[in-house]
Amino acid sequence: MSKIINVEYSTIQGSYWMIYGVICSFASVYLLAKGYTNSEIGVILAVANVLSVVVQPLVADFADRSKRFSLIGLSQMMTVLLMVLTVGMFIFQKKTLALSVIFIMIVAWLTTLQPLFNSLNFKLQEAGLKVSFGIARSMGSLFYSVLMAFLGTLVENNGIGVLPVTGEIVMAMLLASLALTKYHYSKAKGRLVAEDFDALEAENNGVEAESNALEAENTNGPVAEEDINLAEFIRRNKVFFVLNLGVLGVYFSNAILNNYTMQIVAAVGGTSEDMGRVFSLMAFLEIPTMLFFDVLRKKFSCRSMLKVAGIMFVVKIGVMHMAKSVAMILAAQFLQLFSFALFLPSMVHFINEIMSPGEAIKGQALYTTMITVSTVIASIVGGVLLDLYGAKMLTLVGTLVTAAGAAIVVGSVDKVKTRL
Repeated sequence: MSKIINVEYSTIQGSYWMIYGVICSFASVYLLAKGYTNSEIGVILAVANVLSVVVQPLVADFADRSKRFSLIGLSQMMTVLLMVLTVGMFIFQKKTLALSVIFIMIVAWLTTLQPLFNSLNFKLQEAGLKVSFGIARSMGSLFYSVLMAFLGTLVENNGIGVLPVTGEIVMAMLLASLALTKYHYSKAKGRLVAEDFDALEAENNGVEAESNALEAENTNGPVAEEDINLAEFIRRNKVFFVLNLGVLGVYFSNAILNNYTMQIVAAVGGTSEDMGRVFSLMAFLEIPTMLFFDVLRKKFSCRSMLKVAGIMFVVKIGVMHMAKSVAMILAAQFLQLFSFALFLPSMVHFINEIMSPGEAIKGQALYTTMITVSTVIASIVGGVLLDLYGAKMLTLVGTLVTAAGAAIVVGSVDKVKTRL
């Protein structure tokens, strides 16, 4: 059954990232066609990201506390709501406040779904099902890559009406995958309970004695995990905070490319078809590095890989700034192997390596927050720069900001102390 669950979970990840491609990667294409300016697009995407930051912890808390709705059931409900919101993309034919609000809600709601699907991996394992998150996530990039390869052509030939239609089809596929996963999860969980009932009953006989021993140990021994707030965490980890300021700069160019690749491609004579090819190649090139990251870790430290990845972010956006053709923009995507695809897993593992379990959670949260802040800033600043000065100025500013971020990463990563 684990093989079936792996296929279903991979399909869930794949479906999610295909929806992300339809909604977020083609956001500029869709909104420009509806009459929005680049500055307005930037504000819409920035507000959506801020809203997702507010909504995510609320949904996560509800998922943890709710006894009526399972994690899969909640994901199904949110997917249905997403399908309802997407209908608004059919209804409104031009720029209106209602369309702006609906698009903000779609992006925020879609972003909120991602941590739920990541958490689903652990829920499945609790039922005794062996699930490989790495393989499933790489399949997400593969599904995204395949869709982007031809979605740009469909939009170019048939108009932006293709986008909500494709979105609804993929969301239906996601619902089907969730339903199948829910069935097999319930079946596996029931079997696990039946098999372990006797063992659990025997184990419970010794719980009281074990609890007494643990209580004594916790009373007299050291505290394993200290509850501190974010301000105290930053005070204790000043150099790590500086490193994350570098992350903010490094991800600036990544956010620009996620939001405004259409405008960058158009500046060298490209179309939405070419943009689709750029996104397809970019996502496909993430797969090898992420799949074989554990092999890289055996040969190189996370500190070294973060330095290399930070520099490669600069080189990539720099090449795109100098690009005079779509072919050169496509060539720049090969640096994705050594930039985003290397930086993301390196940073996640680096945090886990240097921090105690109690602090690592806050470390990951600070890292994620910096990415979101960078996305918000890049969305607003990028839109204004495009309207005032064009794509070349956008990529130039992106190169300078990313270079400053990379310099901070390179200069600070070796100074971060291990707090295990």
